[in-house]
Amino acid sequence: MNIKKIFSILILILAITGIISAESNYYTYSRSQNINHLEAIQNANREIAKAVLPAVVSIDVVNIIERQNNGNLFSSPLEFFFGRPEQNKDNERKPETQEFRSTAMGSGVIVRKDNKTVYVLTNNHVVAEADEITIHLNDERIFEAEIVGTDPRRDIALVKFETKEDIPVARLGNSDDVQVGDISFAIGNPLGFSSTFTSGVISAVGRNGGERLGAGFTDFIQTDAAINPGNSGGALVNIYGEVIGINTWIASQTGGNIGLGFSIPINRAKEIIDDLIESGRVEYGWLGISMGDPSENLVKSMNLSNRSGAFVFNVYKKSPAWNGGIKPGDFITSIDNKKIEDGNDLLKIVGNLEPGNQYLFKIVRKSKPVNVYVDITARDDEDTIRNNSNNLWPGLTVVEITNEIQERLNLPKNIGKVMIGSVIEGSPSHTAGMRNGDIIKEINKKKINNLMDFYEILNRSNNELIFKVNKQGTDIILGIVQ
Repeated sequence: MNIKKIFSILILILAITGIISAESNYYTYSRSQNINHLEAIQNANREIAKAVLPAVVSIDVVNIIERQNNGNLFSSPLEFFFGRPEQNKDNERKPETQEFRSTAMGSGVIVRKDNKTVYVLTNNHVVAEADEITIHLNDERIFEAEIVGTDPRRDIALVKFETKEDIPVARLGNSDDVQVGDISFAIGNPLGFSSTFTSGVISAVGRNGGERLGAGFTDFIQTDAAINPGNSGGALVNIYGEVIGINTWIASQTGGNIGLGFSIPINRAKEIIDDLIESGRVEYGWLGISMGDPSENLVKSMNLSNRSGAFVFNVYKKSPAWNGGIKPGDFITSIDNKKIEDGNDLLKIVGNLEPGNQYLFKIVRKSKPVNVYVDITARDDEDTIRNNSNNLWPGLTVVEITNEIQERLNLPKNIGKVMIGSVIEGSPSHTAGMRNGDIIKEINKKKINNLMDFYEILNRSNNELIFKVNKQGTDIILGIVQ
């Protein structure tokens, strides 16, 4: 082997060795960089947990129920063996009562400390029935608490306890800044496991809760951070250690977490804390209508295409809406120039209006814009409103009979164009005998050809309305009075 070949082989060996060494150094560097990155995330999680856990509490509640013995139970072992003492007619034995203590657990967030008074925010459904409330802090201190105020409509409650000791207070963030994809942490006491910290992301914002507690008067933040029973009232937290929501409910077929947890935005809670402290309750604005989102049939019939807002089906007599001139068939598009997106949006906006103030409502009536001014009053409790159905005018909803509906129900072509979709029990229409499926042919001898005709003639009449209605093929006359 000549010198040139030996030299070439040495060069090749050095080159290969250099490459391997470079790859080894790159692997070591890359691995170290990844670990540093993970350590930074881990340390950030630790800092968030340290900052927030002390301000999230466990809430134990006791509901005391008294029940009368049915006469077959023995109040003591002696009665079982020797019988009950004999009683004469003048000294009859009174039924005895037994006390049952029902217990439950939830979570809460310390949101304020004024001198010796500490305020804890939680869900109304956690403490609403409580006779006794005990607060357990993260550092194992225990305090007896009492309810300050509740808001069943948003499912928010505020409780308080007294102490001179130092108490950590949570930092409250701005839930309006929350976006889908944000990192989130749920902190609470699921299934009795205190001070549990889970992580995830914000899955959605502005969720409607349907029939859930708090729905209608608030929206919800959705997260996949693990939430389970016992988390109710706990904190949903952002990466800055700020509370952005109060964990409230989960969607689950099993009762356990499947990644669908929902929280009340903290801004909705902050709006009412002062009201709860000052008066123990929250006043909501009341308009006095039954409303909702119009169907495709209704949108087409009432010329509401490409408009956002809420449709007025009925109006309570002597309500703010009634006195302000809002009528059935109106379509509310804005309040004080704030756009109404849909029925849920209208409910939340009206609920936040201040009773005693006047507001500008922009509506669409018979395809034309109309402005009305309404003096908002305070909303009654839900039972009172439900029991006021006799004042709901006219107390029904209607749909236009399309060709599809006519063919599906096998209706004669000349039977009419407007059908009753629903009737509110106890309303004037219900009392007069109108029912679902009835076909309205005439009002005050004016033929009803479409929904626009129905609402125009309905609102044109001042006192009495005479309906010609077809019930299961038979025409009858029914009358209602305002």
